[in-house]
Amino acid sequence: MSAHTSRLLAAQSALRDAVDEISFAAPVSHVYNPLRYAWRPAAAYFRRYLHTRKTLFLGMNPGPWGMAQTGVPFGDVAFVRDWLCIPIDVDQPQGQHRLRPVLGEHCERREVSGTRFWGWARGRFGTPQKFFARFGVLNYCPLCFMEPGARGSVRNRTPDKLAPLERSTLFWVCNDALVASCEALRPELVIGVGGFAYQRARAALPASFRVEQVLHPSPASPSANKGWAEQVERQLRDLGVSF
Repeated sequence: MSAHTSRLLAAQSALRDAVDEISFAAPVSHVYNPLRYAWRPAAAYFRRYLHTRKTLFLGMNPGPWGMAQTGVPFGDVAFVRDWLCIPIDVDQPQGQHRLRPVLGEHCERREVSGTRFWGWARGRFGTPQKFFARFGVLNYCPLCFMEPGARGSVRNRTPDKLAPLERSTLFWVCNDALVASCEALRPELVIGVGGFAYQRARAALPASFRVEQVLHPSPASPSANKGWAEQVERQLRDLGVSF
């Protein structure tokens, strides 16, 4: 294992431990930390695929059917298992919500953002090795937040919607981890996938890192539902990123 990967693992394990010390009040009802209960596949992903890269994609935080199930950013189960070929060996987090169980490889729900992101990577590059020879992928925040929805349902709460003190504490920890991770990987370009990740990267990273933005693949984005892959390729070319 390279020194770069060792430093990345240290940064991500420190992040895993630090966010466990933060408390979140209502309306947040459940918080999942996949870097804790899914550390084995997460660490396998870091070791196998994240080395020094020219371009680093930065996501926001885990989705309930993606990284929350697999420990991998944008981690749709089928893509993690069948394309990235990472065993999804996860423990059970304490205090799970009955409507958001962690099933690991047995989860049959698809993470649309993950299927779009990794589907583009597979379609453009064919193999993970060719994709990761050029790119890396991380998330800014490792926590998945849930709050009560209507009629006993549950819905996601994004980090930017947290209470001010919770948000500032979380961002301070995540900023430190992002700086340490980028110092390990030394990307020439950090691309925020969506506005939140872009803004956080700009706020956290020193000016020596170039930070840009592309469209997020979320189905909640009307623009992303109109040919996300084609739009992102145009954005990447405009940024000078070649394939």
